[in-house]
Amino acid sequence: METSFDRKNQDWMVRDPKNYKGGIFYFNPRDLRIIVPKRNRWMGWTFNFAKPATYLILVIFFLFVTLLSRLG
Repeated sequence: METSFDRKNQDWMVRDPKNYKGGIFYFNPRDLRIIVPKRNRWMGWTFNFAKPATYLILVIFFLFVTLLSRLG
């Protein structure tokens, strides 16, 4: 398991097509980050779907949005 996570390694992991499921979803268990920049940084950020915390964040977000929509 790789332990050196300098910026060069992080950039390489994000650009590597093997770290994407279906070419869309970033899935890399070796990357410790939950939120990572997209392949083209100007396009924003995405989640690392190999991390369980990603799913927790998404569930909380959707529950919050649902709650707000029912209150309004």
